Amino acid sequence: MKPDPRRGRSDRALDARILALAVPALGALVAEPLFVLADSAIVGHLGTPQLAGLSLASTVLLTLVGLCVFLAYATTAAVARRIGAGDPTGALTLGVDGMWLAAGLGVLLAAVAWLAAPWAATTLGATPEVAVHAVTYLRWSAPGLPGMLVVLAATGALRGLQDTRTPLWVAAAGAVANTILNVALVYGAGLGIAGSGAGTAIAQLAMAFVLTIVVVRGARKAGASLRPAVGGIWATARAGAPLLVRTLSLRLAILLTVFVAAGLGQVALAGHQVVSSIWGLIALALDALAIAAQALVGHSLGAADVAQTRAVLRRTLTWGTGAGVVLGVAVAVSGWWLAPLFTPDPQVRSAVAVTLVIVAVFLPMAGWVFVLDGVLIGAGDGRYLAATGMLTLVAFVPVALAVRAWAPDGVTGLAWLWSAFAGVFMLARALTTGLRARGSTWMVTGT
Repeated sequence: MKPDPRRGRSDRALDARILALAVPALGALVAEPLFVLADSAIVGHLGTPQLAGLSLASTVLLTLVGLCVFLAYATTAAVARRIGAGDPTGALTLGVDGMWLAAGLGVLLAAVAWLAAPWAATTLGATPEVAVHAVTYLRWSAPGLPGMLVVLAATGALRGLQDTRTPLWVAAAGAVANTILNVALVYGAGLGIAGSGAGTAIAQLAMAFVLTIVVVRGARKAGASLRPAVGGIWATARAGAPLLVRTLSLRLAILLTVFVAAGLGQVALAGHQVVSSIWGLIALALDALAIAAQALVGHSLGAADVAQTRAVLRRTLTWGTGAGVVLGVAVAVSGWWLAPLFTPDPQVRSAVAVTLVIVAVFLPMAGWVFVLDGVLIGAGDGRYLAATGMLTLVAFVPVALAVRAWAPDGVTGLAWLWSAFAGVFMLARALTTGLRARGSTWMVTGT
């Protein structure tokens, strides 16, 4: 049987759409970690206590913002679905409502962060010398939290409109502005670590301002209301709540790996930091494909085009697993050269190199998982993801604790830990999302 040339043309056209969304999305995702890197490089020259304080404070901030990523995901799916249904006014109205929710939640979290800063520093075990810097950074950067969350919601709205280029340029400009402001305030104005927090807050608020202008212009053009609608804000919050639970399950699994690594000795813990950092970078590449899947699936379901939804699922899975294979080969081959860049300790180097080979084996499956996650988020299947997220966490906990209890310290222990995380935990996610995608329950069409 000869291949259908129309199928080939359709696949190539869909591939072009996937890349047009995924490549700029990847750029925006990579730009965000540059904020932390710039802050670390600038504050690091103030002294070790300041850098330690920044590490603790940034962990708190990133956790708060990470848990609110549902603002982007829920808005992307909702806006894309409305656009697919031919309702740009409704789409932009949902985008605006999401931004109002983000602003209100950001103000609340900013107040909590400012008030709870001393408690957070103490709870995380900071010494008095480090705690004072952690509290200072948290309090000076807290006013930027509304900006950070509005950026998430606005980015989600633009992704739903299949515009990933604007968030890319804003994120890149924000990273540059953040660096300039940090240098000027930390050293020029002599504010020390407080200047770093203030610079980051100003940059985030400026990014939110620019993205708000973009969304507002689109809303006015479409005739959408700019006023906060209680019903719309509540609907966005309800749609985002399951995604918050899903994200929480992922964060708890990651925190559990740190707990296990800490029980396997200094070599395992140091190696885990390196491996998890590399894993995080790889996750950005795979997450870019998931973002493309969110936007395209939401659009096709909104248009009640089930055939196109299946086509998006098939092609994005091909891209995800293919990217996992390529990244896996690169990680496996380069592990022995990457390890010396992070540590001079030969044991830690061995732990990193060996563990990266294990990670590489499971990366094609990880690509599959990331894409399926994006597909189901784009379909608005948050409740299923929340339930199975907690289910996979429950399945992972005894395996992780068994590694902590029985695995040997050092290189072997770290290898077992990542076999459990990249293997067992990701396999559980692959099974639960894969079984869901095989059926049609998640493909609810229309607005």
